[in-house]
Amino acid sequence: MVRKFTQLNSWFTLILMAVAVNVALAKGVAAQSSDTSYLKFLRSKTAKSINTKNILHLSLPPIKPAVISSTKVSVAPAKPAGPISDKLLSNVQIYPNPVSDVLNVKYTVSRGVFVNVKIMDVLGNDVLTLFSQRVDFGEQNLTYNINSKLTRGFYFLRINVGTESINKRISIL
Repeated sequence: MVRKFTQLNSWFTLILMAVAVNVALAKGVAAQSSDTSYLKFLRSKTAKSINTKNILHLSLPPIKPAVISSTKVSVAPAKPAGPISDKLLSNVQIYPNPVSDVLNVKYTVSRGVFVNVKIMDVLGNDVLTLFSQRVDFGEQNLTYNINSKLTRGFYFLRINVGTESINKRISIL
């Protein structure tokens, strides 16, 4: 109830502020375009002022003179040789499957990132953590001996890389 009230109150305040700013700006614009006495006042004020270039009501920060860059900037990116891929994790291979004693995992990481490799049961409970650390980009190989660590059955191997996750089913003999 309190959260709903706070959210409603903040939306109401935001809308009220937007309307107030809009009304304040609209009054200034309407006075400038329709009121001739205001326009005469403006003309006389600008004629009397020394600096006639700045008739804005806002003061702008000064521009630093003599800052010139000779660096050439290319706007269009260079086209890569291969297809563009935003994926961090690719080419995941698990062998042999079904596993009897040694599990081999091979995957490719596109940049240095934290990798977490776990084995989960069918219900999604973590059974075993095989690997949990930061790796460099490139192809990674992981070999793990599962003798007497897992009972026979079906499991899932989950590889978390950054925000991406891949699940693969494995069977233990």
